[in-house]
Amino acid sequence: MINLKNVTLRRGTKVLLDQASVTLNPGEKVGLVGRNGAGKSTLFALFNGSLTEDGGDFEMPRQWRMGQVAQNMPETDQPASDFVLEGDTRLAELRQRLVAAEASGDGMEMAHVYTDLADAGDHDALPRAEALILGLGFRVDELNHPVNSFSGGWRMRLQLARALMCPSDILILDEPTNHLDLDALVWLEAWLQRYAGTMIVISHDREFLDAVTNVTLHIDHAKLTRYGGNYSAFEILRAQQMELQQASFAKQQDKIAHLQKFITRFKAQASKAKQAQSRVKALERMEKVAPLLADAEFTFGFKEPNNLPNPMLAISEASFGYVVDEQPKSILQGVSKSVLAGQRIGILGANGQGKSTLVKTIARTMPLLAGTLTEGKGLNIGYFAQQELDVLHPQDNPLEHMIRLAKELGPNSGEPSREQDLRNYLGTFNFTGDMVKQAVGTMSGGEKARLVLAMIVWQRPNLLLLDEPTNHLDLATREALSMALNEFEGTVMLVSHDRALLRAVCDEFWMVGRGKVEPFDGDLDDYQKYLLEESKRLREVAKNASRDTATPIPSVAAEPLAPVAEVRHATLAPPTPALSSAEQRKVDAQKRQQLAAQTRPLKRELEQNEQRMASIEIEKSQLEQLLTTAISPSDMADAGRRLKALADEVARLEERWLELTQQLEASV
Repeated sequence: MINLKNVTLRRGTKVLLDQASVTLNPGEKVGLVGRNGAGKSTLFALFNGSLTEDGGDFEMPRQWRMGQVAQNMPETDQPASDFVLEGDTRLAELRQRLVAAEASGDGMEMAHVYTDLADAGDHDALPRAEALILGLGFRVDELNHPVNSFSGGWRMRLQLARALMCPSDILILDEPTNHLDLDALVWLEAWLQRYAGTMIVISHDREFLDAVTNVTLHIDHAKLTRYGGNYSAFEILRAQQMELQQASFAKQQDKIAHLQKFITRFKAQASKAKQAQSRVKALERMEKVAPLLADAEFTFGFKEPNNLPNPMLAISEASFGYVVDEQPKSILQGVSKSVLAGQRIGILGANGQGKSTLVKTIARTMPLLAGTLTEGKGLNIGYFAQQELDVLHPQDNPLEHMIRLAKELGPNSGEPSREQDLRNYLGTFNFTGDMVKQAVGTMSGGEKARLVLAMIVWQRPNLLLLDEPTNHLDLATREALSMALNEFEGTVMLVSHDRALLRAVCDEFWMVGRGKVEPFDGDLDDYQKYLLEESKRLREVAKNASRDTATPIPSVAAEPLAPVAEVRHATLAPPTPALSSAEQRKVDAQKRQQLAAQTRPLKRELEQNEQRMASIEIEKSQLEQLLTTAISPSDMADAGRRLKALADEVARLEERWLELTQQLEASV
């Protein structure tokens, strides 16, 4: 087990842990949580041996093998498969021993090594390495590409695959989801759930922590507190603990006030002096309960848009892509979609299928290759780029960014633009004091993300385009973003691997893949089921495929999605009749007649409800198709208003549909 007893850790003059104690047992899956700067990464440095404790005792079994993701960017022309395969240090060591034994002609040593190689899984090592690479989102044709031919984010995925390839007793992971899209994230969760060793992970992804951890270790005010359960359980337990602490503090304050009142009143009276003195001693002996010093949560809100054009966008037979050497390279073709006021759209799809290209083109940072993209009158876009520095100037500070933005918007923005006003505004996003003069290039990822959010809010957008906005945000800031988006009155288009954010914000999904943008008829649970099934299939194919096979293994995005109805009903077993006699059949028939009489009005209304929703869908499709054609502005506005009315009616019908189905289910 891992033991920390009265451990003190410092970074420079700052005390990050002060006499902290905790025990972690073998096989536990631990989520390490706390605010940015609380000391999570420093504690990891203690675990991996790169830092020693400043006080107290730290113990970890010496024989434990550790797996961790190397933080350096790999620079090698090794094929990706070989690079990941080398992560199995046990296998690499045995192969070196075999080479030495063959060179010396030591037959006995060779026999021992061959036995050890078999035990270490040498026979299927390459398929295992390739399955890891494919699971993390690479294509089959990239298995033998040189490592240094990939971008930084993909090379860090290879480092993660290499860490997972390493046989280990303890696995420590620091923000393993930062460079992953939703597809790879779902696969990683399934892999970690099967991991047999002890795991300690830092993550700001709530659903990821819930899925892979069963213990939560919280760093707060230089102390470590262990909670049994995943992150959601931790939140409940901590809230209860805080409530109890506050109640105990209030109760003790009442008692102290009562004692002090007695002392003050009677200390001068000789007859009561002894009793007063005893109360003074009782007051001195009392172990004080600390007041609850809850950290102030970061909150913000989007301002009400100046106007809400409807539709926001009308896209007709459009091609999205990029230009290479003056030659257009199309990724998405024949896209015809409309984006309406108030819509909240989550954009799903495997990495590299065109999600960011779609968003960047709508954000006007990439040209449209073909077709038309018509913007509603008064459209005002707020764009959060996946790489914050795409819209930030590293050499400038936050105040300079805001001054430049205020000048660009001009006096018509309606916002105060004096320097002090801008300083005050930045303060609401936690840029206080000297931070407003700090160069953006020296800031953390979370600070850059907050600055981008501050700039977006200032612009009062009516359409938000958010491309992985949570990559560097801690849990508190993610929660603040989720609340702000839910209160936002405009339209949201969101690309994210944070499922908690997608669930909280989006009410419909677009699937980007196979060169198309299509509606996804299902929820995130349906999407995750499909991804897990597809990842399992790819792993099986990778095990059976030779390294130099000429048969391509299809990627996740190459296969059409299974119908949602099939996914949802695949586990339902058909009812088994249990009829044993004519009398039983008669009783059952009477029950059915009674039930039919009770439910007939509900079924009739439900059928009418469904027919009306079907007719609305037809009318909506006709109107959306109309919006992709060249029509007059007045006709476009009329179509937008009618679509809004239909959407409101659908909301009412769906609410009634739920009530009816619940009543029918209750009557069965």
